Amino acid sequence: MAELKEAKAPDIGGYDDVPVIEVLVAVGDTVTQDQGLVTLESDKATMEVPSPFAGVIKELKVKVGDTLSEGGLVAIIETGDAAAEVPKPEAKVEAAPAPAKPKEPDPVVEPVAVADKPDKIAQASIDAQAGKVPAQGAPPVRFEAEALIPGKVPYASPAVRLFARELGVDLSQVTGTEKGGRITKEDVQKYVKGVLSGATASPAAAGGGGAGLNLLPWPKVDFSKFGEVEEKPLSRIKKISGANLARNWAMIPHVTQHDDADITDLEALRVQLNKENAAPNGSGAGIKLTMLAFLIKASANALAKFPDFNASLDASGEVLTLKKYFHIGFAADTPNGLVVPVVRDVDKKGVLQISQEMGELAKKARDGKLGPAEMSGGCFSISSLGGIGGTSFTPIVNAPEVAILGVSKSSMKPVWDGKQFVPRLTLPLSLSYDHRVIDGAAAARFTAYLAQLLADMRRVLL
Repeated sequence: MAELKEAKAPDIGGYDDVPVIEVLVAVGDTVTQDQGLVTLESDKATMEVPSPFAGVIKELKVKVGDTLSEGGLVAIIETGDAAAEVPKPEAKVEAAPAPAKPKEPDPVVEPVAVADKPDKIAQASIDAQAGKVPAQGAPPVRFEAEALIPGKVPYASPAVRLFARELGVDLSQVTGTEKGGRITKEDVQKYVKGVLSGATASPAAAGGGGAGLNLLPWPKVDFSKFGEVEEKPLSRIKKISGANLARNWAMIPHVTQHDDADITDLEALRVQLNKENAAPNGSGAGIKLTMLAFLIKASANALAKFPDFNASLDASGEVLTLKKYFHIGFAADTPNGLVVPVVRDVDKKGVLQISQEMGELAKKARDGKLGPAEMSGGCFSISSLGGIGGTSFTPIVNAPEVAILGVSKSSMKPVWDGKQFVPRLTLPLSLSYDHRVIDGAAAARFTAYLAQLLADMRRVLL
């Protein structure tokens, strides 16, 4: 017997009002359980909202440009026997109840290149929110009433205000480019880039404080005069991460400590365990152990021994929060750019479980299905280029963390054992750290201890 059921948004990592950038189904479509209904895009990742059951789509409750929070109604699905033919979406679909005062601006008013459409679609979510504010005068804002004059309150959506706070940007210094002077995320990013390049004066520099970077303006060059060129827009992930990286590099005093770890015995153990796991009666259920899994496990022990590395500094630079949990992120390469999934409670897990979770998270990242909750809460990050090459590099600290470990390609080196040189497999380690929190001696002790653990993983048991 047919039954109408509500498909609602699941836990989306504690985020509210996440924009809908794509509707994957239409009224009348037959869907299977866990099939994607709509695609959401937060500031950190895109994710699909899956159907909780199989059936036929009877009503769609959202459209591109709407926003969803946990528990938000996505669609009405008829389960059981197939339903009769239903009207087309345009005759049926209505947005969730919302104030009908001004008409929502069209998210694609002007023609854009195909590669640019995802950013335009994501921007439609801000347009939808802006449509809820009166067309004349200043929009209502949730500010403490202090001395703000309503007419001077920055005109921006809650999502843009949150984005600006994360970057430390004063919205009163940003010029909005949308209708009515509304400020978009792209306006905030442009402002940050302008300050970093010197094209825009920072508030301190403008006020005579001399705290601006005072850099030369970014060079403007017509490259087509010199030969054939092709312009390629950056992906949304690269745009967002670019602004974050620029902020982190400019605001955190980076120092990088380099060291080598002898992993000869650990690599032999890894190879042996993988052979055993591949056997028909192997205890590892076919899980392939990577060196990164051992690095994550060893890093948790090092963080426990040196708690200042497992901490975060607040925006004022005066309060250090020491964490009693050990969630470690690892950089995952995807077609759209680098993302950092987080493996939680690594101190309570073995390397087999860590490897399994890493594989699952990496696949989600490549498929664009990594949720915000799976990239949040990290204490420490690891960026491994061991599968590609290199001898060392300087990774950028992933704020609000205070340190990040870079790993390069291992190589055989002659090592003096007191009597002779013997060949040993060595792994280059590059630890970047926030010098406001960590001094050079502590960093050297951290890498030395980590190298000691990797040389003999039995020490992890101590």
